[in-house]
Amino acid sequence: MPKVNTDLSVEQREELLRELKTRFEKNGNRHEGIEWAQVQAKLEADPEKLWSLSEMERTGGEPDVVGHDKETDEYIFYDCSKESPKGRRSVCYDREALESRKKHKPENSVMDMAAAMGIDLLTEEEYRELQKLGDFDTKTSSWVKTPADIRKRGGALFCDRRYNTVFVYHNGADSYYAARGFRGSLRV
Repeated sequence: MPKVNTDLSVEQREELLRELKTRFEKNGNRHEGIEWAQVQAKLEADPEKLWSLSEMERTGGEPDVVGHDKETDEYIFYDCSKESPKGRRSVCYDREALESRKKHKPENSVMDMAAAMGIDLLTEEEYRELQKLGDFDTKTSSWVKTPADIRKRGGALFCDRRYNTVFVYHNGADSYYAARGFRGSLRV
């Protein structure tokens, strides 16, 4: 796979930082006790992570800080768009699932897209934590990281919120739908 240019121009960096700061200030319930200046300092010190956040933003994820890991001193970002990010829908779970499709293959897979963006797929536990911060995926669904024993049997997991409840479902890993994408996380 060719190396992707992860350099942002000064203007792109400034615009992204403005957007992230605005979202951070509007959604204080997601990151109580965390100061934006400290987050921004970490972002400015790590251009590749800033690029990954720009990819999350570009694909409709609306990334925001949802926590701080005191042990590693990392800020945790999740995709916080109300619905599954528009630029990451209609994809099957992984490369193996993509290659197994005989007809009507999607353009990409969740795991390949996440890797190219430099982000991790939310786990079921992280997805449930996100849902404590608001009502997400009330009209869409999002693939979540699938345990190896389920994936080995051809399945993959996805989640959504209906009836004020978070549900976890399974599907064949090679399936894809216009209303199913994926949410990512990034540690900075």
